[in-house]
Amino acid sequence: MEKEIDIKSLLEKLDEHEVRIQAIEGLLIEKKNATMKKGELNNVNYSGPKGGILLLIKKEYFESMRTAEDVKNELDKDGYHYQKRVIQTALNRLSNIKGPLVKFEENGKKVYAKRK
Repeated sequence: MEKEIDIKSLLEKLDEHEVRIQAIEGLLIEKKNATMKKGELNNVNYSGPKGGILLLIKKEYFESMRTAEDVKNELDKDGYHYQKRVIQTALNRLSNIKGPLVKFEENGKKVYAKRK
């Protein structure tokens, strides 16, 4: 009799855990779907140097190749005032394998364009 009770309580616990696992998996799937995919700019925060660059991407500024100096000048026009090295760091981070930008070297200078 005790074994039946133990088995029943174990089955109930398993059912409870299954419900909890499904809820957690559902949240993970939602989060995965909400994250920025390669080249997508949905639900973006446009604050800071990275945000300014993402805004320029949205405005299709990177349809042609741009240097960090070009980007700095354009950001200055939009009210984003940062040093060139800060902008360069943000550009490098946004031009990684999964980022929305691609980096080239042209005439000894790094240039950035939108990833196709």
